[in-house]
Parts: sequence; C-alpha cells; structure tokens
Amino acid sequence: MSQRAVVIGAGTAGLLAAAALSLAEPTVQVLLLEKDELAEGPENRRGVPQGRHAHLLMAGGLGAMETLFPVSVRDRLLEAGAHEIALGHGMLALTPESGWFHRWRWNGPHMITCTRALLDWVLRQALLDSCSRVSVHQATVEGLLGTAQRVRGVRIGGADHPLGPELEADLVVDASGRGSGSLKWLDSIGITGVEERKIDPGLTNATRIYRMPAGAESFPLTLVQSNPYNGRPGRSAMVLPIEGNRWMVSAAGTRGAEPPQDPQGFLEYALNLPHPIVGHLISGAEPLSDVVVNRGRSTSNARRYFEKSTQWPERLIALGDALATFNPAYGQGMSVAALGAQVLARELRQSGLAGPGLSRRVLRGAARHVDTAWATAVGMDVLYPGVRGGEPRFADRLAAWYTRRLTNAATGSFDAAASLWDVTSLTAPPTRVLRPKALLATLTGPLLPRTSEPPLEPSEREVLDRLRKASDESGTSRARP
Repeated sequence: MSQRAVVIGAGTAGLLAAAALSLAEPTVQVLLLEKDELAEGPENRRGVPQGRHAHLLMAGGLGAMETLFPVSVRDRLLEAGAHEIALGHGMLALTPESGWFHRWRWNGPHMITCTRALLDWVLRQALLDSCSRVSVHQATVEGLLGTAQRVRGVRIGGADHPLGPELEADLVVDASGRGSGSLKWLDSIGITGVEERKIDPGLTNATRIYRMPAGAESFPLTLVQSNPYNGRPGRSAMVLPIEGNRWMVSAAGTRGAEPPQDPQGFLEYALNLPHPIVGHLISGAEPLSDVVVNRGRSTSNARRYFEKSTQWPERLIALGDALATFNPAYGQGMSVAALGAQVLARELRQSGLAGPGLSRRVLRGAARHVDTAWATAVGMDVLYPGVRGGEPRFADRLAAWYTRRLTNAATGSFDAAASLWDVTSLTAPPTRVLRPKALLATLTGPLLPRTSEPPLEPSEREVLDRLRKASDESGTSRARP
C-alpha cells in the first residue's frame, strides 16, 4: 500500500528531510508544504529572515548532504558560482586575544560559501531532478492530526486549499524553522512540558554586497572574531566570497554594540574593529547593495529538548531549526540540519517508515549533533553582557575556558588548529579536542609567536594595499552605491 510523508517547510532542513525520505523509502510519496511562494531561481524569501546575511556550509554538513542525493550537491554549488574554502589556508581569522591564526597547508576541512538563496535553490533543484515522488505545495500548516500516541497528518489553513483542510500522512516531519508552531501543535494533542532553553545575546547583523575587485578572486575569506572574554559587547565582521564575483560583508554586534545601517556608519564600524582589515578591503570596493540589518529576533540560540520529553507521539519528527536554532555567527545551523536528515535516512533504512520508536530514535540521534553546535555557540554567547536566558552554567564556563585555551594554542600549533577546525566543521565529535596531541597543545600553548598583522601572501598584500590606496586617493571611502 502506498505511503505518504509530509514535510513542513521547504527550506534547507525540509529539503534535506525530503531527500532522506526519498533515499531510504523510494516508494513513499513526499509532500513538501511551504507557506512562502517559491521563486523559480535563487531569490531571498520572507520566511528566512537571516537569508540575506552570511552563511557557511561546514564540511560535516556538506558531507551529509552528499550522502542524501544521487547527484553531487557540492558539484552543483560550485557550478552555480559558490566557493570552496580550506579552513587551514583559505581563511584569515583574527582571534579575540591571541592574534591571527597561522595558515596551515594541509588537507583538512573545507567549507562552502554562497548566498543562502543559492544553496536552497540548488538543493531544491537537486531534489526535484532526482526524486520523482516529491512534490512542493504552497500551504500553511495550522496543527497536527492525531493523538499523543500517534500523529496521522496535518491540518492546513484555508478551507478551499487544493489539498483539503486535513492531510493524512504516515509520517510528519516538522522542518518549519525558527517560527515552528510545534509546541502549540503538541499541546493541542495533549503533550506539554517540553523543556526549552533560550540564550539571546541580542546579536544584530548588518550586511552589504560588493563587487569583488579585479585581482581579488583568490583573496582569503577574512574574519575578525568577536571577543566574549573582556566584559564588553561583542563586535565582529567578515568578508566572504559568494556567487557572481561578489563579496558578502557582514558585520555583527551583540546587545550594546549593534552595527549601523547607514553606509558610512557601516564602513566606520568595520574600520574600528580590533583590526581594520575588513574596512580597508571594502573601502576600495564597489558596493552593489544597501546595508541590510537584521536585529536580534532571528539570531538567538533556542533549543527544544524533544528527545527528553516523557511522552512523544509516533510518526512525528522535528529537524533543523524546529529542533534547535543557533546564533548564526558560528555557521553551524545548516550543517546540523543536514546531519539530522542523515540520521533520519539511516533510521528509515533500518526500520522502515512504520517502525515502532522511529521518531524517538531520530530525535535522539539528531540531538547528538545539536549538542556539539550548542556547546560551541552557548559556551561563548553566555559570556556577553546583557545576554538574556540565564547565567552561565558550570558546563558553559568549563567549555568557554577550554575553548579559550584551545583557540590561543591553535593560532600557532597545528595539532590544536586541526582539532579546532575538525570540531567547528562538524566532522568530528567534541571529544576530538581531548585527544593527546590536541590536549597537550592546548595546555602548552602556541609554538609559533603571536602575529598582530594578517599572514598575507605577497599577491594578497598587493590587493589589500591597492584597495587602501584607491580609497585614499578618492577621499570618499566609497560609502554609497
């Protein structure tokens, strides 16, 4: 008998959940329900408030995506203009206290940089091209059908919707993002008391797009990191290459240090960071957009501990931001969603869509990946002044202490850097940083001396000097398009 699965949300998590279902259960009909109207190409949409700002697809997430599709997501992204960055050598990163990371040449983790709109569009096309039993429908889900023991479908808003007011399904996956109504939906079928935790540092993102200057095609991704240790609000910025020979420049500040929206203020914010390199790069580049600002509401860390709930219905799963959201400054949300979808595919292959306990097993498996990203984000964010959501716990302070020591060592120790990048990229569990070589490096500190200036190659130094000179000669700082 034919089976049907409903996936709520056609963003990254929803597309990956649909791919997992199609991979593990090729005969299942998968209906993707999305409240937004989806464009024919890579365009920003209302339901992704963080979509106009910087996104990083870490190696662990990309690897998971590659296992979910019969086509290569990596190849399609690169063909569409995305960039592949080696964490060890393709990035300039200034740490809060220990200077710049040394640039190591080794075959370590890579990440993909592009706009969020391009990523979702590539995933959607890969899904529809390779999975004939997947269909996408514009619809708003208003609730669940079923009981506290088993969910059997969803309620759809609008009495005249083509799918009808009620849509029966053998499995429901909530991948509807930060705005998920899952707690309200669960309450309506008799499940309450789900533990939640929210840590909100009040992060504001401000982003502007620039034309990539001639000769800067290979300039490294550039990041000035925020400092959670000095008792002051965090301030950071990054320049990352995106499709279309462009730079996406995102500045970020926690509560009390929000970046401004006016072009001149945006430039001055970048120039006044602990190192002015981001400001120097953009002061001589041509802006292609206004400054877009996204304040706090979609940048907090929030977690719903569904896997710990004493009662959970069969045939209901939550993935992606519906399960946990992270401060986007750490670039791990999409990868956690991909790893969660990989868990779904694995469990489906083992027990089938109707297997008893499937929902519990998927939630617990996905939660293990959430744990890694949560520790990274919350361990830092709880230290900023004005953070909302409670005082740092002992585990938070311990994680922050070790991360501080590890980051210091990683600026000049390959063993420390390799362990840090492996965990950050979600290619290894947190215990990776406790292996003997990494632990010894963390305790002894960096082997190479601290550098106050970025470790640029001669050709890169030439690009930076040229941009600074062009800005100085024009005398305008190029603040307006």
